[in-house]
Order: sequence, then C-alpha cells, then structure tokens
Amino acid sequence: MKNSNPVLIAVFLIALAAPSGAQDLRLWYKQPAKEWVEALPIGNGRLGAMVFGGAQTDRIQFNEQTLWTGYPRDYNKKGAYRYLDSIRGLLFAGKQKEAEELAGREFMGLKSREGNREEWIEQQKAILKLKENPAQPGYNDRSWKKMQVPGYDGWEKEGLEELDGAVWFRKTFNLPAGWTGRDLVLNINKIADMDYTYLNGTWIGSGNSGDAPRNYTLPAKLLKPGQNTLAILVLNFTGKGGILGYKDPAKQIGIYPVGGSEQEQQSLNGQWNYFVQTDEVPATGEYQASYQPFGDVFFHWNVNETKVTDYRRSLDLENAVLTTSYSYNGVAYKRTYIASQPDQVLAVHFTADQPGMISFETTLSSPHRNFVVMPVSGNTVALKVKVKDGALKGESLVQVRVSRGTVQIKDNRLVVRNADAATVLIAAATNFKNYKDVSGNPSALCKTVLQKAGPRSFASILERHRKEYQRYFNTLSVNFYNKKGVPAADEALPTDQRLERFRTADDPAFVALYLQYGRYLLISSSRPDAYPANLQGIWNDLLSPPWGSKYTTNINAEMNYWPAELLGLSPLHNAFFKMVWEVSETGKETAREYYHAPGWVLHHNTDLWRGTAPINASNHGIWVTGGAWFCAHLWERYLFTKDRNFLRDTAYPIMKEAALFFNHFLVKDPATGYLISAPSNSPEQGGLVAGPTMDHQIIRNLFRSVIDAAGILKVDAAFRKTLQEQYQQIGPNKIGRYGQLQEWMQDVDDTTNKHRHVSHLWAVYPGNEINWETTPELMKAARQSLIYRGDAATGWSLGWKINLWARFKEGNHAFQLIRMLLTPAGRSAGSYPNLFDAHPPFQIDGNFGGAAGIGELLVQSHTAFIDILPALPDALPGGAIHGIRARGGLILNIEWANKQLKKLEIQAIADGTAQLRYNNTVLPFAFKKGKSYTISGDFKQINENRN
Repeated sequence: MKNSNPVLIAVFLIALAAPSGAQDLRLWYKQPAKEWVEALPIGNGRLGAMVFGGAQTDRIQFNEQTLWTGYPRDYNKKGAYRYLDSIRGLLFAGKQKEAEELAGREFMGLKSREGNREEWIEQQKAILKLKENPAQPGYNDRSWKKMQVPGYDGWEKEGLEELDGAVWFRKTFNLPAGWTGRDLVLNINKIADMDYTYLNGTWIGSGNSGDAPRNYTLPAKLLKPGQNTLAILVLNFTGKGGILGYKDPAKQIGIYPVGGSEQEQQSLNGQWNYFVQTDEVPATGEYQASYQPFGDVFFHWNVNETKVTDYRRSLDLENAVLTTSYSYNGVAYKRTYIASQPDQVLAVHFTADQPGMISFETTLSSPHRNFVVMPVSGNTVALKVKVKDGALKGESLVQVRVSRGTVQIKDNRLVVRNADAATVLIAAATNFKNYKDVSGNPSALCKTVLQKAGPRSFASILERHRKEYQRYFNTLSVNFYNKKGVPAADEALPTDQRLERFRTADDPAFVALYLQYGRYLLISSSRPDAYPANLQGIWNDLLSPPWGSKYTTNINAEMNYWPAELLGLSPLHNAFFKMVWEVSETGKETAREYYHAPGWVLHHNTDLWRGTAPINASNHGIWVTGGAWFCAHLWERYLFTKDRNFLRDTAYPIMKEAALFFNHFLVKDPATGYLISAPSNSPEQGGLVAGPTMDHQIIRNLFRSVIDAAGILKVDAAFRKTLQEQYQQIGPNKIGRYGQLQEWMQDVDDTTNKHRHVSHLWAVYPGNEINWETTPELMKAARQSLIYRGDAATGWSLGWKINLWARFKEGNHAFQLIRMLLTPAGRSAGSYPNLFDAHPPFQIDGNFGGAAGIGELLVQSHTAFIDILPALPDALPGGAIHGIRARGGLILNIEWANKQLKKLEIQAIADGTAQLRYNNTVLPFAFKKGKSYTISGDFKQINENRN
C-alpha cells in the first residue's frame, strides 16, 4: 500500500477541537473489578490492558496486538476451482445438500498441521489397563481436588485456567430405593471434547463434542443398592473443556428412570472430584489462528480491604487516564495507569499523601504454559512466553523506578519498600514482523523501549501520552440534555448503577458518554500505524477466545470502523486499510485456486496471517464478498475526505482488483438470466445458495464505486464500460410475498425468523443503494423485513439495527434499541459493567456500531442530501455535537434545543457543492476548502465566516 496523507488538514482538526463541555466523560466505580468484564481497558493501539484496581491485589491483564496462534502458511487448497462448476450445477438443480457436501470435501481451506490424536488417545486410555484405575468404584480419590460441575463456560472458569488435556471426574450417588431394577438415563448434555464414561468400573458410553447430547443408559444390572460411582475421562484438545451441561443454568444434569421424565431427575450438579492426568495434547488443526493474551502483572499490598475507605476507580476518556484511589490507615493512595503510544509502554504511577508510604510487591504471570520469569537487572524483571504449537514468542520487561525508598528482586518478585512514589513501566513485543516474517527480536525491542522511556519522568510520559491521544479524541465533542436542558441526575451515579437504571431513566448524557467511550475504544485499539481492532479490539484474556477473537468479515470487522469517518477518527481507519492491502495480496492466490479468477477475494474470516480461503463449514464459510465490503471502506474514506491522493495511490488499485475478480466470478442464473453470485450464502443462515441478496448489493456497490473512481481519476475507460454493462445485469433487489425485501433470489423468507443477521438490508446501511429518495418502495420492504426480524438481538446486531432505524428516520425506535444495548448483560445481549458490548460473550463491534448509530441519528449524508438531525429521538431533545463529519469533505458543529436546530456551522476540507436539508427544507451549498460557514437559524441563508 502506497503512502497517502490520512491526517486531515491539522488546522481544521484543531479549530473543531471543542472542549467536552459540562458533561463528565468518565466511567467510575466504588469497588474494584472482580470479573474481567468489570475491569477497565487502556490501550495504545499495540498494547492493551485490563485494569482491576484492587486495594490488596491489583491485576493488570495485558495484550500485545501481534501475539496469535499459528504461523505463516498456505491456507489454500490447490485446484479447488475444478469443483466450482459442479457445486454451481448442484445448486442450480436445487440440490443444496449435495452441493454443501461436495463443497465441504473439496472447497474448504487448509488447516494448520495436526498431531497424532489417535495415538494420544490410546496413551491416555492406557491407565485403564491398571488393576486400580480411576474408573473403578473403589479407587482412592481422596487426594483429588474438587470442582463445581457442570460449568458451561468450561473448566477454565473453575480453576484449570487454559488447560487442554485429559482430566478424570468422579462422583458418587445413592440409588433411590424405588429405582431398583430399572435402567436409568444419565443426562450430562454437553462435554468438551471427548469422554469415556464409566459406571461402577464398566464403560457405558463415549462421544465427541460434535455429537448429540450425552444421554447414556445406565443398565439396571450395573447399578447397586446404595452408593454408585460415576467416572468420566474427559479429553479436551482445544477451547473450553469439561462437563459443560446446559447453557441455561436452570437446567441441571442428573439421572432419572428410562421412560420417565426430567422432572423425576436426581441432580448431579455440585462438587465432583477431579484429577489432571496430563496437560499435554497433540496439535489441533485449525482453519485460522486465534488472538492470544500475553500476561498478567500483579501488585500486592499488606492491606485489610475491609478497612479501605473512599475507594474510587475511574477512567477519564478525555485524557485516556485510569486511576484508582482510596484511603487506608489515614493515608490517601492513588494509582494512575496509562497506555502510552509515544513511549510504547504501559505505565503505572503510585503516590500517597504522606512520604515513605509506597510499599508493594510485583509478580508476573501468564496463561501460556511454561512461561518464564527472570530478573534482568536490579529493578527489571522479564516475562517470556511462547504460543503453543505456533511460531510466535513474546517478551515483556517490567521495570520499577522509585522516588526514595528501595527496589529489590526476591524470587523474581519486584519488591518496593518505603518509597515516596513509584513508577512501573511495562514493555512487550513479539517476534512477528509481518504475516510472512517472524524473525523479530522481542527482547531487543523491549530493551530499546525502556532505554528511551526509562529516563523520562512519569509526568513527561503522561504529558506526551495526553498530547498524542487528544490529537484524535478532541476532534469531536458531544453533549446531550433532557427536556429541562440539563444532563440528568443519574450522571452523578457510578457507571454500573447508571447502567442498571438506564433502561427506564431519563439520562441522555449517558448516551453521549457511550458514544465517546466507543471513540475511546477505537483510538485505544487502532492507532494509524498499528494493526486493526479485532473481534475484541485489543483486549482478550483467553487462550481460546470466542471465535478466535479474529476478524469476522461478514460484518464484525467492518462494524469496528463504522465510527471512523463519521465521528472524526479518519486517521484510525489506516490500521484497517493496512489489513485490506494485505488480504488483497493473499487473496489473489485464493482467487486463482478456488475460482480460476484474476483479482482477489476474501471469504468470511481472516486472521493475523491473512488467510482468505473458506473456513469452518460449507454452509456458512463460503461467502465471497468480504473483500468487496472491505473496499466499501476505502471508498467511504474518499467520500468523507475527498483525498484524491488516497484514492489514486491506495483505494483505487485495491478496488479495481476486487472488481476484476467479480467481473470473472459472476455467473448467469439459468432460471432468470441475471448475473448472480454463486456459490455463496446469506450470513449466517440459509446454507450454501446461489444469488444471496447481500452479495448482489455489495458487488453493485463495488462496481459503482470503481466506475466513479475511474471516472474521477480518468483511467481504465474500457474496464469502466465493462462494469457498467455488468452492473445492469446483476440480480436485483426483490420484494416478496409478505411485502419484505427478499434475502434470496427465491421468495422463501420466513416472517417468524428472528436471526441476528439482517444481511439483506446491507443496501440500507452501511450501503446506500436503498433509500427514501430514489427507492422508496424497496425502503418500505426493507423496513418490513426488519420488523419481521424483531428488535431482540445480540449486542452487535443491536448496533446494526440502531443504524438501520436511523436510516429509516425513526429515531424513537432507534433509541429503544440504544436502551436495549445499554442494558446490563447476563446471559443475554446488552453491556457489561465496564460497558463492553455483550454478544454475549464480549465482542467490541457492538460498542462501535452503537456509537456510529448515535451519530447517524444526528447527521446523514449517504444520499444527494446532507440531512441535519434526520432521526432525532424524543429522548435527546437538546444537545450539541462539534466535529461530526459528512461526505463531501465537511465538518459540522450542530446545536439544538427542544428538538429544534439552533446553530449550524460547517467547515470545508475540500471544494464542492451539497444540498443541506433540515425539516424538509433544502438549502443549496457551495463551499471552498479551508473556509467555514454559518447557516442562519431559519435555515435560509449561508454566511461565510471571516477569520
């Protein structure tokens, strides 16, 4: 990717850097975090950390953006294109099942290398050959530990951390007298991954994780009056392990008579004895890699927490500074945490209001097996980790500096005694250089970082951090008020209490805080020179995170960047564009091997190594338009900034190559004669199909963007004409028998379907093909589809629906979903106490989608008009937003009260014309780069401001 100038003209950024006003931009709490989703995030794009803020023990769980599983390799199955015509033929013949089976065998990507699982299983079962073995009822298990069973979140949450291996579980139960002589059902439901289950020493059944629920028969002849023993050998190869039971905690595991019902069940929930037979497993073949945690830094104090007073834990969004403060034994203590981009460190500063009162010990740990902690110097300790079965290793250096007092290393613990103040610097790096090169030296990188940052005072590090961070954050300010013109009383509440009340409270300032929190998270996880935010941004504490915490490209990776242009964070898009360029390179081989096509393609996931081939299963993994959706972000950057150099040097070359692929890939539908996308699917339902609506919308958007870009740049006239001809032949949007926008070529939509994906509404948002101005009938049909799909959804889906209802210009409905998104999450969608989005579990895309949706209520510029306050909900009757962007190169300051526009100022970063629209009044607007304008209160006159 060639260099371009992503940072918009600095003078305009500074001019619109309005202060945040009276509303307090802090998340704060009266207690330390107990769970990871209660901890508060900091990040500098490369390093991320979750801070718990305990008074007796404080945990900083940290990540480095390039620590992943896997290694550089070829993800593509050679010659897969030989099966393309056969798969298409089966789909055209209506043989979906056969097409999926063929595609599953011949059209999926390659997995990483695998160990010999069968040999390992036999090694673990060898213990059963012993006369006394754990399956036998008389086996002595008194020295075994105990675990609560079942545990749907895996044995990792029950004390075995990130264990993969072989674990024995044992439980005794008494046979009810009335069940004597009857066969019983052992109802365990889900086990991960394999099990060998025994009753009183006799094998009764086994299964794999993909099998049906484990409901084994306990034969009457094996049951004894009185006490009986269950023994289960669980073999777990990857991911969460153990006896998982049911996701619904109200449903229990247990036993009941065959022919009876679960209402008769004797519960087996409770403490089971367990023993880890081995924590070594063969490598598991994976389609793609997973993002990894790096380690933990713990601070320990000799404190009785019951005597701590005035506790407060706070995250200041304006300065990206996290603090923990409290009083103990008459001394006021404070800790300040930052993630500095200029100095590339996590830094923690310890102070007290009396001299000599800073004493603590620091220990290092990691969930990675066989991590090493060792001293490096008198005040520095190293943590070294290596990813299991992968190419990456990492090193972190933790250094302590004190004002007065002493620092010593004892048993690899950094010990601080009687200091006036102390500063801890945490550096971390891996051997990753790029997706093809793992020759980096993490030790040397960390030493260089500390050599540069070490001599600086914490005050200097803090000031450099603030200055760099505020370059991004201060480009936009927002305040929302209630009908009385004030934020609301709930602003004074701790954030967790505020979240609890928001569903019914009048708290518009909380919505402004949530928008700014989304901006904070994007800045913290995606600096311009870093890698893009993944499924969890840059924060993850699990070796087996949900969905690998990678880049799901059928919406989630893109949703992370919906706020970038609109909410004044355009430079942060660069991290995403770096990934776009990399997958455009790796995707060329996938295009050749799977479709015998030029250009490049990306399917529904990618990872650090930039895999682009289909993964997981043919019924959802063969989805071809991930790359085309990525290209929409390139075009949006140009539309918002009018940066011609970016269009010429970065965007257009990538977009053109994607269009070359689809020019070749589209195939004529024998039933309709249209050009359609096949094989593909409508994420993530309906299976492998020909002609999903979403694909056609995205491909049309790509073709239209390339046609327009080629015209602007005056290049590729012949190719432009080809795309214009193909554009007209692509399968159109269609309205079905229920008045809905069809999700597929065939009218097969189910109005009772409540699936979280609303893929066929892509052309409403984030696309613009369907809108009230040019396609009102399709807009009505899309709205009907969304009504059928319903409001309830996972967190990221709520974020998408908020944007859709904003585009429908129904602000009150959108605000209902904002309330749902800001609902305390349990086992359903909403937000965790730290306001992280809950799928559940945590996915950061809902934070970004929600922030973008709030902005979309205030400004829309996706049609021929720039709409001012197009979907303002009743719950936000007054407010001001400074720095929100519109396509065409415009920066807007908007103020309103009683739902009426009071002030509109516009600054231009490009030359152009537009049509401003407010309350159905249209005002033509011609503007010049570098000029600013004020629109009159009656929306009839535009005045150029004089400097």
